[in-house]
Amino acid sequence: MRASPGSLEENISNHGNKKATGAQNMSQLRATKPGLLVCVAICVFIFLYLRNPTPEEPEEEPTYPAVVECGFYPDELCSALFEGKEVAPQIAKFCKNPHGSEILAHLHRPGNCSRISQELHFITRPLSAEEGTFPLAYIITIHKELAMFVQLLRAIYVPQNVYCIHVDEKAPKKYKTAVQSLVNCFENIFISSTREKMAYTGFRRLLADINCMKDLVHSKFQWNYVINLCGQDFPIKTNREIIHYIRSKWNDKNITPGVIQPPNIKSKMSQSHPEFTPEEDIYVPPNERFKDEPPHNLTIYFGSAYYVLTRKFVEFVLTDTRAKDMLRWSKDIHGPERHYWVTLNRLKDAPGSTPNTGWEGNVRAIKWKNKEGTVHDGCKGHYVQDACVYGPGDLPWIIQSPSLFANQFDSTEPLVVSCLERWHRLKVLGQAEVPVEPHWHFKRESHFNMKLNH
Repeated sequence: MRASPGSLEENISNHGNKKATGAQNMSQLRATKPGLLVCVAICVFIFLYLRNPTPEEPEEEPTYPAVVECGFYPDELCSALFEGKEVAPQIAKFCKNPHGSEILAHLHRPGNCSRISQELHFITRPLSAEEGTFPLAYIITIHKELAMFVQLLRAIYVPQNVYCIHVDEKAPKKYKTAVQSLVNCFENIFISSTREKMAYTGFRRLLADINCMKDLVHSKFQWNYVINLCGQDFPIKTNREIIHYIRSKWNDKNITPGVIQPPNIKSKMSQSHPEFTPEEDIYVPPNERFKDEPPHNLTIYFGSAYYVLTRKFVEFVLTDTRAKDMLRWSKDIHGPERHYWVTLNRLKDAPGSTPNTGWEGNVRAIKWKNKEGTVHDGCKGHYVQDACVYGPGDLPWIIQSPSLFANQFDSTEPLVVSCLERWHRLKVLGQAEVPVEPHWHFKRESHFNMKLNH
């Protein structure tokens, strides 16, 4: 219903009153204009800030493709992939695994730590007396792909080990919060007290490991060896098998694969990746020349950025003058993480040193592009910087490798990690010498057990 318009005189009178009031308001506005403008500017800034996330807040996980169920999915398909059936990789192209989304849902759902531990299938007791008396330490550097990090962590997790997680300082806030929430549920997992920005490679990558080592030696947990990993790694040996490998071949010794440059070979700039390079191959280091001579007249070696180190060697690295001076010198060289560990481990007086070794040490399985046709049968996924991001067709090669871990995996091939972790978990539980808790199993393993539990 319309309101009564009123008389013309009333409207004019009201208009006059409004005009007078408006003039008064304008006068006040002019008097307070500078302060008001500042207030408006602050309000607009706060509104825009709250409305729009900061640039470094991207989605923490990529969107997974539509899911197609395939028989006893994923167990039947995984079994066929491990058996090397030719049609399996073709089917895998259409059968994408939404496992990552399920993991994120568990993390973000409110609940206590006991529920999170059970729903994410963490192993909660030592699986054998031998493992219980030989704890390991892990350093894991991460900056993306939260679900894959959880899959890696739960694969290597046992309560007697200790885990230092280096979360890149440039990672999105949501990512950091989610990792912190998970870590808070486990006494033996912690985030590095000092974090580096963009610690994917180079000197900051080296510092990330050093930072975690400082935390590990001062933690209340005992450990015998430390192993470093990144978020794109995954174990292909169980905790028990890793311990057996260390004790049988490297007892009280460090594993740092690498060699010295042969004196008759001229240095050249190169993107070569040495971790699968046989000793007899021509060695091409990444530095054409060093800006300054190495400190203490050290002989510089070149090798893997990944290692298995004794606790005594870690304590040596953190306190020895040569190690400290070499760390400072490493700021100005290319790929220092490929020089630092192997060089110090070749010092005869370093604890657990291996002065006469070369590329020995099966730490990580990688398919390098330049080794196609010799070391491996080609990448079934795709190459990134000459390293294979594994596809489903690579699974038979991976599980036959003698290495402790494989690299590299990413969320573009989610089925690969899902199959691998189910295969790995079956091996872990098959070796257990204690009663297996129901929540240690992944779901729908009946067909998988028949095929692969041997």
